[in-house]
This record gives sequence, C-alpha cells and structure tokens, in this order.
Amino acid sequence: MIMDMTTTLAYNPKAARFLDAAFDEELSLRRTQGRQVRALADFAARGGSRRSVTEEVALRFSVTRNHAFLLVETSCALVARLPNTLAALERGDIDLYKASKVMQLTREVSDEVAAQVDAWLTKRLADRDPGAIRGSVRRAVQKFDPDGYRERAAKKRALRHISLEHDDETMSTLSGHLPTEVAGSIYASMSRAARSRRNKDKSRTLDQHRADIFAERLLAENGRGKPRAHIHVYVDFLTLVGARDDPATLAGYGPIPDWLVREIASDPGSTWSRLITDSATGQLLEAGGDKYRSPASLARLIKARDRECTQPGCHLPAEVSEIDHIVPRARNGKTNHHNCHIHCKNHNLLKEEPGWSAVPTGDGGMIITTPSGHTYETAPEPFHEPRTGPEDDEAQT
Repeated sequence: MIMDMTTTLAYNPKAARFLDAAFDEELSLRRTQGRQVRALADFAARGGSRRSVTEEVALRFSVTRNHAFLLVETSCALVARLPNTLAALERGDIDLYKASKVMQLTREVSDEVAAQVDAWLTKRLADRDPGAIRGSVRRAVQKFDPDGYRERAAKKRALRHISLEHDDETMSTLSGHLPTEVAGSIYASMSRAARSRRNKDKSRTLDQHRADIFAERLLAENGRGKPRAHIHVYVDFLTLVGARDDPATLAGYGPIPDWLVREIASDPGSTWSRLITDSATGQLLEAGGDKYRSPASLARLIKARDRECTQPGCHLPAEVSEIDHIVPRARNGKTNHHNCHIHCKNHNLLKEEPGWSAVPTGDGGMIITTPSGHTYETAPEPFHEPRTGPEDDEAQT
C-alpha cells in the first residue's frame, strides 16, 4: 500500500480574519499618510525656506534631516505635481514609501513630463511592490523625456560619491554611488578574488572574503601595504584596562562594546590622548578662552566633548564639522566651552534662517527655538555616569 505523505494545510478562517484586519489597518494608515502629506505641504508653503522647514520637521518628528527632507519633498511634489499618485495614496492603493518612489524619479523632470508620467501611472500603482513601481516610473520617464534622461544621466555620473551609514552591533555600510558599468566591474573583480581565496580558505564564507578584500583594497596605502584605519574612539580608562565593561564611543557611530575598544587600542598604530572628566557629571573639565578663533586647547576639548554635531538628529563626527558659537560673536557671544559647540556646515547655516535662535545652558548644551515656537533642549552626552564612591574616585587619577 502506497501512502500519500503530502501535507495539506487546512484553511484557517481565524488566521485569515487576523490578516484581513491587519490589512484594513494598513489601508487606514495609507489614508492617514495622505492627510499628513497635505498638512506637510501646507506647512512648507507657510513655514519659511526649505532648509528651515526641513529642520523644523526633523525636530518635531524626531527624525534625521535626510528623512525630514524626503518627507517634505514628497509631500510638496504629490500635492503640486503628482495628483494621480496622491489620489492613489488617499484611496489606500499605495503607501507613502511607494509614492516617494514616483517623486524621486520625477523630481528633476519638467512639470509637463511629471504630469505625463503621473497620468500614465494611474492604473499601474495598485497592488504592486515598490520595485515594480520604480521600474514603471523609470520606463515612463524615458518614454516621455528621452533627451532629458540622457542629459541627467551624464550629470549624475559626474556626481559619483561614496557614503557611510552606521548600522547596529558594531557594523556599518559603506557604499559607492558609481556608474553602473564601473560598479559592476568592481563587484565582479572582488568576487573573482573572493572565489580564489575561498578555494584555499574555507574558514570564511564567500561574502566574508569579498568584504575583507573590499576593506583591504580601500585601506591599503597607495593600493599596497598594510591597511591603516583613522578613527576617533573615546573610552573610560577603567574600561580600557578591563576593570569596567562600560561602552566606549566611536565618533560618528555611538556606543561600542568594551571588548571592541580594547582590540582597537591594542593595535600598534593607535595613538592616545588624555582627557580628564568631572566625576560628578561625566563631562570634560572646563577650559576658557576670550579670543574669536578658538585656541587649540579649547578646540580639542570641544571636539572631544561633543564628538559629533550637537543638533538633535545629526551625527556627523566632530572631525568633519566646525566649532560654532551658540550665541554669535556679533551678539557678544563668548568664546568658551559653555558657548562653543560642534555644528556641521548645514546646521551652522541654519542659525541664519529667520526665526531660529538658541540659548546656551552650559558645557555646550542649548535650548533651540524654531520659527513655529517649539523648543528643544540638547546637550553633549557625558562620558560616564556620575561617580561618587571610593572606587569611582580612584578612576579620576
């Protein structure tokens, strides 16, 4: 007797109801996003310059500047140039993420071309995934604007760049925005080298070999020699010697575990600087200065204390940012550690926008007031928790 061993899953009406209920909530969320889009477009029309509007949204929503910019840009484009796509969002046919794909691929075309693409997409949005929608938009843009597409492609190839995005558990993503054929060639070259190594070393996966080759090629001096990394790590002395397991801080990334910082510190090429903190607050000790240009000692203290841009939501490392006055020098702002802090170039420019102001609270902290009247308080993170016990007092030496 031959038995049919095929497993058949029975229809589960209760499970189906849960899925349907979840999808109903998804439809409600999409329609809510449609209302949010109109509200953001209205705010953008009345809230001042695009920079000012973007920064206000970033603070109000507690998101990054880039996220806020995408929200504002998508909202304005949907309302002004893509009415059919906005209608699909308000019906619940698509979500805001899918709508943003239409915006991103039409942001540089004329209003006439955008209208043609938007109309062509009317029946090509519902029940499709983001990749499929992106492909349709790309085809439509080439269809209605072939010459413009060619010109934009040439300009974008001139804007090639690399970018860094920090992930979790001590990992980050380094990516290159390159011409397609160049990126493909690089990946193929690394893959060939990785397969060759994999044949000799089975202890690492093909992906691990490929990633290691990528790092080696980029870090080696002039394409040859041992890789050398240049990073800034801030670590408590007791953590460094293994007496504590408090996290250290990697500039531009955030907390990293004690075992990793000890690995970095043990490298023969590492260099060291001594920073002294106040045991009661965890902040660096005071340093003064009356000159307009920060003295070297004050500059070192501010960069070490702040570690990154002090605007909420911005994490650009201090090494690539600027020292700025919270109260400007022109308004009798002093050059000292209370009134000076780290700001990236974008947020240095923000203070020139109408309606923006900041009041120092000490040690680089400040209260920011936006043109809409909202306030936000920020201060550099302390290097460690306050210490008052005998063991903690020893850590100050």
